[in-house]
Order: sequence, then structure tokens, then C-alpha cells
Amino acid sequence: MPSSPSSPDRILAGIGLMLAAMFAFSLNDVMGKWLVATYGVAQLLLIRSLAALVMLAPAIHRTGVRAIATPNRIGLHILRAFCSTAEVALFYWAVVYLPLADTVAFYLASPIFVTILAVVFLKEHVGWRRWAAVSVGFIGVLIAVRPTGDGMGWPALIAISGSLLFAGSNTLTRRLAGTNEVTLVTWQVVSALIFGLVVAPFLWVPPSLRDFLALGLLGIVSTIAHMGVNRALSYAPAATVIPYQYSLIVWAVLLGFLFFGDWPAAHVFLGAGIIVAAGIYIFVREQARAKERADSA
Repeated sequence: MPSSPSSPDRILAGIGLMLAAMFAFSLNDVMGKWLVATYGVAQLLLIRSLAALVMLAPAIHRTGVRAIATPNRIGLHILRAFCSTAEVALFYWAVVYLPLADTVAFYLASPIFVTILAVVFLKEHVGWRRWAAVSVGFIGVLIAVRPTGDGMGWPALIAISGSLLFAGSNTLTRRLAGTNEVTLVTWQVVSALIFGLVVAPFLWVPPSLRDFLALGLLGIVSTIAHMGVNRALSYAPAATVIPYQYSLIVWAVLLGFLFFGDWPAAHVFLGAGIIVAAGIYIFVREQARAKERADSA
């Protein structure tokens, strides 16, 4: 007999898939940090996007190229694709100079920025509890960045800028709610591919066969990770599985130390802890508000 949508087995499967997807994303980040030391960000995105596009080809065929190429609200799709490409490029740029865990910590601040962008652009109402969580999250960011003393300077600003763009991409995804997922992912991949085609030839470094395969593996692993997240959300409620995304910081610390000998400073650990706590609270509060609206309706 198949499991019910809310059965413990499906919930456990959803949690397991989310944890596995976060581990896949972490492996993707490690490979990216290793490769970007030799190859430019544009070249990395070019080969990564080609591999991802090959993986997406069957889904694109099923959905229809014309439907994907001419979606409703095409301007929002273009803006979202730009934000997505820019934030990935900034992430890989940041890890050239920062430990992996530091960069991931700044990116985990994106729910804080999403809350602000939702107020400005989506006209969402945010109560004092969520504003308090946003304020606490910013304190965590400041602790991690350490803008005075021996702070990290402009590399940290690169990571924070990427986190802002990531938040912008997520906000636009909410504006495009109901859009076919294949359409959203394809626009992201094609945008990164175009960026790579335009910029990479000026900074091209001929890759060895091993490195070329590793660059392609980036696209395959990231696509599999995205599929894992989507499947996890289909197996279990978002409120159950989304908090497990913060396992990214654990893997970033462990893999960063294992492969690069990086160990975050104490202030980064403290700031990351505050950011994660604020992000989880914001998510839980959003879920509670959504339930209140559904009950009142």
C-alpha cells in the first residue's frame, strides 16, 4: 500500500532528500572553489551551463521550447535570470578569496534580504516579530563581516552582494509563482550560458580533459541537487524540510577544512549562528502567517 502524503515514511524521505541535496550543493561549491583558482568564472559558468542544459534537454522537449521561450511576464524572467547568473558568478568570485564557510554564511543571510525585498516590491505586510528577526540577522552579518579591526574587506562585500542578488532571484521567483519549473530553471541556465559565451573567450584557459569533465560535473551535480530539493518538497511539508537547508554551513566548514585547510574565525561562527537562527525564525513566522491567512479565508 503506498504511503499517504503525510506519512512518517514520506516525511523521513523528504528530510533525507533535502540533506542529500545540501550535501550535493556543498560538493558543487568545493569543486567550484577548486576550479575557479585556475579557470575564470565565465569559463566555469559556460561549461557548467552546457552540461546542465544537456541534462535538462528531455524536460525541455516535454515542456516545449516555444512555451519556455515565450513565457508570460517575460520581463520578470529576464530580470530573474540576470540576478541568478550574477549571484552565482559572485559566489564563485568570493570563494577565490574567502574560506568556503565564510561565503556560505553570507549567502545564508538571503532570507533576511528576501523579507525586506518582499516589503518593497511585493508590498507584503511584515509584523514586528519578523522585523526583529531581520534586525538580529543583520547583527549576525555585521559580526561575521567584522567591518572594523581586521575585517575581511571587499571579498566579504562580494559575498554579501551575491546574497542580495540571490534574495532578489528568490523574490522574483515568488512573483512568478505558478510558472512551470522547467521554464524557470531553463532561463537560469541559458542566462549563465550566454554570459559565459560573451565573456569566457577573452579569459579562456585551455582545460585538460580531467578539468573539462570536472567543470561539466558542476552542472550535473547542481541540477541533481535542485531536483532533490524539489522532490523533498513534494514528499514533506516545507516547514519540515526547509530548515535542513542550513546544514549547508556544516558541510561548508567540514569540506572547507578537509580540502582547503580553511577554518572559520570565531566571529564567523558566531555571526553564522545568529544568521541561521534569524533565518529559521523568519521562515517559521512566514509559515504561521500563511496558515493564519488560510484559516481566515
